[in-house]
Amino acid sequence: MRKSPLNSLCTKPFIKNLTNDHYTLLLHAQIRFMTTSKRVQDRSKNKRIHDLEIAIEKHKIISKILNLLEILKKEPEQIIPLRNLDQYRKQINLPKPHKISDFLHKSPKLFELYKDQRGVVWCGMTEKAEELVKEEEEIIERHGDKVAEYVTRMLMMAVDKRLPLDKIAHFRRDLGLPMDFRKQWVYKYPENFRVVQPFKPYDEGEYLELVSWKSSWATTELEKKVLGLKEELDANDHVPGLLALAFPLKFPSNFKKLYRYGGQIEHFQKREYLSPYADAQGLKAGSREFDKRAVAVMHELLSFTLEKRLVTDHLTHFRKEFVMPQKLMRLLLKHFGIFYVSERGKRLSVFLNEAYKGSELIEKHPLVVWKEKVLSHIGYRGKTKKIGTFDNGLDMEGKDLFESDSEDESVQLELKQADTLSCLESNLPLDDSEMEMDEVCRAYKD
Repeated sequence: MRKSPLNSLCTKPFIKNLTNDHYTLLLHAQIRFMTTSKRVQDRSKNKRIHDLEIAIEKHKIISKILNLLEILKKEPEQIIPLRNLDQYRKQINLPKPHKISDFLHKSPKLFELYKDQRGVVWCGMTEKAEELVKEEEEIIERHGDKVAEYVTRMLMMAVDKRLPLDKIAHFRRDLGLPMDFRKQWVYKYPENFRVVQPFKPYDEGEYLELVSWKSSWATTELEKKVLGLKEELDANDHVPGLLALAFPLKFPSNFKKLYRYGGQIEHFQKREYLSPYADAQGLKAGSREFDKRAVAVMHELLSFTLEKRLVTDHLTHFRKEFVMPQKLMRLLLKHFGIFYVSERGKRLSVFLNEAYKGSELIEKHPLVVWKEKVLSHIGYRGKTKKIGTFDNGLDMEGKDLFESDSEDESVQLELKQADTLSCLESNLPLDDSEMEMDEVCRAYKD
């Protein structure tokens, strides 16, 4: 039995000196400690989907490279002294004692290091990296209208029809927004939204506010898919209301008791819920209708993203605006036929199960294809490459910096790109045991 640290305080002399109010507070703290829920890692350890864990590892690798490319893009000449990169360790997600120079040397096709006449080492992009950066900008520009639609629909789902720009920034890469979207992009679609100053004097952030409601956009991605509606649906008279659509379910392969709970799952799937675009202020928090609508909102948001995946704390930032429960993580874990939560790494990620076949997206956005192209240029290519310099070379030998940074060190990635998948498959353990069903069963009960 877990022992509370408060037990050591609750001696008779200590209690005698307590007032009634103090004793009530102490008792409340004791109860809260005893009822603390388990960590997400503990609750989901038997629900891991091997293929989606592989997708997470790929993302962790490419995100480091993309962060560094963005840092270089912000520099006037797109080069930066090596010593200055140390201040960006957190952004790159490269903790000490790893050397920045070692990290750069792992991808000689993307980054160059050289010394100037004063002996200062600089970092820049290779011609291939510059080509890739230009290609990304063209893709983002080409798909800007669609992203504007998704941002507008997010505003339509929000209670006040506006969202803080700081929070939208969390979704920048996930939606495919340009790096400087605050300065230019937000002003390109005045018919959809506008930037407004905060209403309250103590709130210093700017907001993006809905300009006009588009009825044809108040149709969820699930409705379009299930009902076979076209993207260019003309539904100016469409009014969002109650829906009774079943969410696509995809359970792990070791889910062996589905037939026992099929009736409960079917009942949940048939239950009506309010459209994410309908007014939800009248819903009672904790009700079945409230929770199912929250599932619909999360489903819709994930459908907007490039990789049908989000960092979970980005979702929790929008609980108030989208009328979602405080214990959002618990809801995600309960409905793991719809969503999958990965606890690998320092931040949890949630996937939309239906969008994946194995570790690959079923439908890949051009930006996802672009990321895969960048990934193909990461890793060792032949012998160690020396740095061009006016005098002596620079020692670049070091540890493999692309290994997993998760708490679970069972996955060790080697950055020989051709062997990435086989390495992951051989080192990531699979739990083949039959899954615990109690939590799933409770999720579908009335």
